Amino acid sequence: MRPPLRRGIVTAALAATAVMAALAAGPGTAAAADPPPPHPKVQVEIPGPEAATGQTLAGSGHTLVPVNGQGRPAPHLSSPAAAADGEVRKVIDNGSTADRLDIVMVGDGYTADQLDQFHADAKEKWGEITGVEPYTTYQNLFNVWTVDAVSAQSGVSGDPAQGDVKDTALGSYFWCDGIERLLCIDQNKVDSYVAKAPQADLVIVLANSAKYGGAGYNEPSKTLGYEGISTASAGNAKSGQVAIHETGHSLGKLADEYFYPDTPGYEHYSGPEADQSNISILTADQMAADRTKWYRWLGETSPDGGTVGAYEGGGYYVTGLNRPTDGSIMRILGKPFNLPGVEAMIAGFYRHASIATPVTSTARTLRPSDTARVVVPRLAGARQLTVRWYLDGRELRRYEGRTAVPVRGLDLGRGAHDLTVRVLDRTPSVRDPGIAAGLRGAATWGVRG
Repeated sequence: MRPPLRRGIVTAALAATAVMAALAAGPGTAAAADPPPPHPKVQVEIPGPEAATGQTLAGSGHTLVPVNGQGRPAPHLSSPAAAADGEVRKVIDNGSTADRLDIVMVGDGYTADQLDQFHADAKEKWGEITGVEPYTTYQNLFNVWTVDAVSAQSGVSGDPAQGDVKDTALGSYFWCDGIERLLCIDQNKVDSYVAKAPQADLVIVLANSAKYGGAGYNEPSKTLGYEGISTASAGNAKSGQVAIHETGHSLGKLADEYFYPDTPGYEHYSGPEADQSNISILTADQMAADRTKWYRWLGETSPDGGTVGAYEGGGYYVTGLNRPTDGSIMRILGKPFNLPGVEAMIAGFYRHASIATPVTSTARTLRPSDTARVVVPRLAGARQLTVRWYLDGRELRRYEGRTAVPVRGLDLGRGAHDLTVRVLDRTPSVRDPGIAAGLRGAATWGVRG
């Protein structure tokens, strides 16, 4: 279920009006000439207006913007600047791209002599992200890459004023679609830099600006496969919160939990049940009776404050849709994810990351001189993943928790045997058996004495 676009309705109406005007002009007129082909557009989420005091809503709807932004040509760089353009660095290294969730950060509005500042900004933003659960606990499931995009000028268009234009690598600009805080990019240019990284599961564009703003490009990339793009101002703390909120959509597949008061068309939702896990047409009693949605969390104290229940308002509608809590980051910036949101985010992490990476090849039979080794990421905090070893299906309890097992110590009988390691995440933050079933990894070696 995706509610109708708030600004997209206006866009469609204007387009229809233009077509009718062209038809009315009749043949032989300028209006009747074939119009130029439309530029492809993409849906983005608009961050909520910054509150001087009190709470800042996480978002204020969606709109359609050109994929190629303002369509400006790529900047012309001098030879030294061009030599630095496109350099890739792995700033957080937690393992192979095949087994980790890879985040690619690209900066815009950084000149060649400001790249050190971009690298510092990228680390700072990653620190903001990992300050929020479940990123904190699972930060070692991630790799973070930076790709240097060298701009001819420092800063981005629309900062400080709407008419200010900067010559930048990604064409970032505020005042996108006439909204000052909406920070859009040229997605084709972004992709040209993201493609230089070995892998991208999620993309963050950092604008060299302290102005509040951002955007959520939450449709998966058809060409590179990443989950979405979050844009953020590197020098603004609340913009980092916008980026975290957007990952709730792209990784957690969560709906917005805010709503539009006093907005025609959003007074009441009367459609079918929502697909997203964190909004529902059901009351708390109905969820409990039907054993559906977030019923497993009902009555629990949530990290964003209050008790998990069914709070009216969500998915943009004032009534007809309920949310789990009153103020998670899917509704208000600066808040944590609520309990159902944390569960959904962990599920998103495990769609991309593996917790059992064999170091010793599983493609060959191991002999007594070999050692079976596996990499298991550490969690932040006291709780760790469960590691157990099995020989021909029988658990080797003496090796529990180990990441290396020497074949010589297995007391193998004659013939071929199977040695298996199984890694399990028994997090209390996941109660859905369907999600819990995916929080595991394994590797098997053939062994002979």
